Amino acid sequence: MESTVLKIEEFYAYFGDHCVLNNVSLSIPRNKVTAVMGPSGCGKTTLIRCINRMHELIPGTRVSGKIFLLDEDVYATNPIIVRRKIGMVFQRPNPFPTMSIYDNVIAGYKLNGIRLAKSESGRIVEESLRKSALWYEVKDVLHRKGTFLSGGQQQRLCLARALAMNPEIILLDEPTSALDPKSTSHIEELITQLENDVTIIIVTHNTAQAARISDFTAFMYLGEMIEFGPTERMFTVPQDKRTEEYLTGKFG
Repeated sequence: MESTVLKIEEFYAYFGDHCVLNNVSLSIPRNKVTAVMGPSGCGKTTLIRCINRMHELIPGTRVSGKIFLLDEDVYATNPIIVRRKIGMVFQRPNPFPTMSIYDNVIAGYKLNGIRLAKSESGRIVEESLRKSALWYEVKDVLHRKGTFLSGGQQQRLCLARALAMNPEIILLDEPTSALDPKSTSHIEELITQLENDVTIIIVTHNTAQAARISDFTAFMYLGEMIEFGPTERMFTVPQDKRTEEYLTGKFG
């Protein structure tokens, strides 16, 4: 059995009185890619925002239930520490516009007040850009602004920024939906290479993408976790009729 890096137990999330996640339980295997799929509005993004405690930044939200990272209770840990260990890359590339490529990569250290020796920050920048397959494209322009890069390069820069903190998990919220097909395949290739270094949870409404890059797939519908299992099994012999209907395009 795979070792578990993240365990979600009987988890609920609310916006005001509206229940967005309804009794979700899930165990995420370590150093694997897990896709979370389902129709728009089913709670996918809320789920990953709860995992690294971004959900609570929105006024009027509350949660109940447990999430454990390894054996630590995420909701009993300082959220800043949680977000260092569980990085996130959003749907639209968002490099910090006033910062150079170099400073974008180590932004997490600066924002957390962690001082790095110059040699150490140089090493982290190079290593993170290599992991995100961007080093050779930017090594001669590290001190230019990150915003001059193409959309696909900016998204890889955001990935490098998340990797620089050496997290246990990276959450990807539809990271290719704003990108062209070539940049998308670049990011997908990268995701499959990165699983030796980090556990990846990717939200996608693109079932073909989930089939291509994930080891495990979770299917959500109306705030509930309907089914979870190895991707190959989910796509060939889903256990729940709703999963089958979603995968065959009956709804979504």
